Amino acid sequence: MAEKFYITTAIDYVNGRPHLGHAYEKVLTDMLARYERRKGKGVFFLTGVDEHGMKVQQSAAAQNREPQDLADENAARFRALYDELDVGYDDFVRTTEDRHKQVVQRILQELFDKGEIYEGQYEGFYSAKQEQFLTDDDKVDGEWPADFGEVVHLQEKVYYFKLSQYQDWLVGFLNENPDWIYPSFRTKEVLGKLDQPIPDMCISRPSSRLSWGIPLPFDKDQVTFVWFDALINYISVIGYEGGQVGDWWPAVHVIGKDIMAPAHAVYWPIMLKAIGVPMPQRLLVHGFWTMDQAKMSKSEGNVVDPLELVEVYGRDAFRYYVLREMALGQDADFSLDQFHQRYQSELGNNLGNLLNRTVSMIGRYRDGAVPQQVNGSELETAMKADVLASISKYRELMDQWQVHLALTELWKGITRTNQYIEEAAPWKLAKDEARAERLDCVLNHMATALWMLGSELQPILPDSVERIFAQLHLDQPLDHAVELNWPQWESTASVGKPEPLYPRIEREES
Repeated sequence: MAEKFYITTAIDYVNGRPHLGHAYEKVLTDMLARYERRKGKGVFFLTGVDEHGMKVQQSAAAQNREPQDLADENAARFRALYDELDVGYDDFVRTTEDRHKQVVQRILQELFDKGEIYEGQYEGFYSAKQEQFLTDDDKVDGEWPADFGEVVHLQEKVYYFKLSQYQDWLVGFLNENPDWIYPSFRTKEVLGKLDQPIPDMCISRPSSRLSWGIPLPFDKDQVTFVWFDALINYISVIGYEGGQVGDWWPAVHVIGKDIMAPAHAVYWPIMLKAIGVPMPQRLLVHGFWTMDQAKMSKSEGNVVDPLELVEVYGRDAFRYYVLREMALGQDADFSLDQFHQRYQSELGNNLGNLLNRTVSMIGRYRDGAVPQQVNGSELETAMKADVLASISKYRELMDQWQVHLALTELWKGITRTNQYIEEAAPWKLAKDEARAERLDCVLNHMATALWMLGSELQPILPDSVERIFAQLHLDQPLDHAVELNWPQWESTASVGKPEPLYPRIEREES
């Protein structure tokens, strides 16, 4: 039976609209899921939307609409974007679905019955915008930061989860598993926050103030705090019952740094510990996108619409740029000029040109029939070694989550193959009938290198690889699971007509 690999994204809050950060996270996760599938693993890829909470209730009321209506509309927007980006998720969860709500209520009841949840009173300050209670420590120079929006004073009955009693356990777990969060410097950040005592987690709101949520099973006048509700999606979809989860668990969670702590690195592991579920396999924490080193915002007019880029350049170009540009775990600066440059140079002039030259020359010099491999010279020996080395290094870096560096290595193989074509000069060999066997050798090595490199590109550029393989008359990529080797073509192998992979796009330089 194939090894199982479960990977999830954050579920996106339906109060907003999709943006570059959402698109990047889903493309990244999709690429990792496809990569693991290529390795022969059984993969389950979960994404979805978070639909409850005060912000959705308030936004719907402001528009004189029902919260569910607003959630339906924006959930469709997120789903449409991910479909447009060829994000091949296996399931799309919505927290308003019964399958999710039932598991949330089941867990709440279990924790309440075990004495892990207790009734209390809250008095203090509350930010509806951030849906969190505040303390004076949240103030900056004596004032509430603008990010909190309107801050009000509240006194109300709520329920608490005994988060604090697990603090020592969590500190010990993180110290024993410093690489559980990637990159590992994020673990130090979380441990820094755990230097001070953490309060118990308020897990409910009075339904008189917040009606848009999952009712507590033991108090129908209270609804579940949106974070407690949302985090459970990771196990509600795969099945949970009495401390047992479906056999896909544990998961790799791909999230942004803004929801790492306390949500995913404090609340979630403690929630799992309390119900007896093993820890997730890993938290992969990515950074933010900026533009000109400034935070993207509508008010600043520097927001990137992924769909506009896809319309002009195609979705594979978008996928390539965001995966190539951002070092997983760090922030990255988005540049339209750099996007265009990578499209023209790395995709068009390098990969696209390699395909065009290979298919065109086999068509012109051998009537489209791929020559059988014959003994090569030192030129072929060196080229093969370099291409195999680039693929090997690419895989090594991908297994270490260093995606941007992995792509750099793979492109070395593409560049090296183009360099080989220049050195071998098949257009010169074609003029001399006495060198026909040598020409066969070169054409075979061109096609074989493209076959191998294209196979590795499938998780990153699924559309492009499909078109590459269509022109090479190949059914599917090479199997990643077999030993990395130089494959043999069938005696009947042929190529089709050359078609531009990345048509040239003219753009005024900014």
